[in-house]
Amino acid sequence: MRGFRQALAAVLIFCAGPMAAQELIGAYTAFIGTDDLYNSKGARLTQPWQVLRQDRANFHRFGIRQPGDEWDPFFGSIDNRAAMERMIMNGRIDPGARQNLLQGGATVFVRIYGAGGVGRYVNVTVAR
Repeated sequence: MRGFRQALAAVLIFCAGPMAAQELIGAYTAFIGTDDLYNSKGARLTQPWQVLRQDRANFHRFGIRQPGDEWDPFFGSIDNRAAMERMIMNGRIDPGARQNLLQGGATVFVRIYGAGGVGRYVNVTVAR
């Protein structure tokens, strides 16, 4: 019985691997300008996900773009932009990059990972 359980566990781990694997479903580069640091009511944004979400809303919805902003295949959807907070929390942005992003005047490279067209997390790199 013990051998059967071990074999079953190995099969389950093997099968879960590909299903759990996340693939790159999109990527973009954007310049974070002053317009991206404030919401549509004029309030200063204080979290990286807020700034990144505003940047994508500016790009896709409002047509506000800075030189260096690129189109992306994912955040044109308002629902996908709403998921950005969760995706950043599940992803990676280091503290120094976070600070540079919140100051503006930085370029971000965002990689979107998921499966079946559903975004799960993003990794954000920031350069000055």
